[in-house]
Amino acid sequence: MDEFLQGFWTFAGNYWWLVFPIMGMAGGAAKAWERGAKRRHARRLETLRVKGEIKAAQYAARGKLLPATAKDVASDSQLSSKELLERLFAEHDEITARWLDYELDVAKLIAFPAMSDGRQPLTAAFLRAKKTADNLRPSAATAKVSEQQVSEYLDAVGNAAVAFEIAEKEARRLRNSTFSEAERKKLDRAQKLLEVAVDESATQAERNIAYKRVREELDGLIVLSDQAVEVLEKQVAREITASVTPPEPAPAPAPEPERMPQKRQD
Repeated sequence: MDEFLQGFWTFAGNYWWLVFPIMGMAGGAAKAWERGAKRRHARRLETLRVKGEIKAAQYAARGKLLPATAKDVASDSQLSSKELLERLFAEHDEITARWLDYELDVAKLIAFPAMSDGRQPLTAAFLRAKKTADNLRPSAATAKVSEQQVSEYLDAVGNAAVAFEIAEKEARRLRNSTFSEAERKKLDRAQKLLEVAVDESATQAERNIAYKRVREELDGLIVLSDQAVEVLEKQVAREITASVTPPEPAPAPAPEPERMPQKRQD
């Protein structure tokens, strides 16, 4: 240790002019470390906040679904288990419908692209939670299931509901901010063209051209599912509602006048 210190001071004495740039580099490294520490601290706080929201939402979702525990209700009778499953099915179907509303509506996909992007962590978390709930869903409310199966399905539906709420909130916050400026302009053009493509007052040719350009603008930015394309094509090909006033019906012919009986001549 003494030799190291002696060598250090000998070096510092001979090359004293290097002290200033070294101090500058050390100061820059310290500031970079401080900024990194702040970012790590912010990420930890954000993680704790999301976990807290998930936990609070789980309690709220379970309170909404069932005032008691799954074990209590499922052990009452087969009827109670059936009623519980019916309520869980309704909640499960509602979550699926809300998700499909984004998946099949191209306008919503353009406005909130994160909801269809499995690379987004929160969207991916919802898709995993939904898959778990789908796999645990009994075949029918009258199916013979154990208390453990009911409890697992209850947790899965509650987790899927919470995951969807968080993913939707994040997608609405992000909107198209994850795209570059050029990509955002393409999304804006696609949104405007989409309005023409489904406009019933436009001609069929105008709608067909607009639909083709929508697909071109979205190419490479947003992947449309086959179901979304099918729904959109039906909207584009929909018959244009005629605005012509139907002709008035022809008036009924006037009744012939009654013939007066002729007097008989003797």
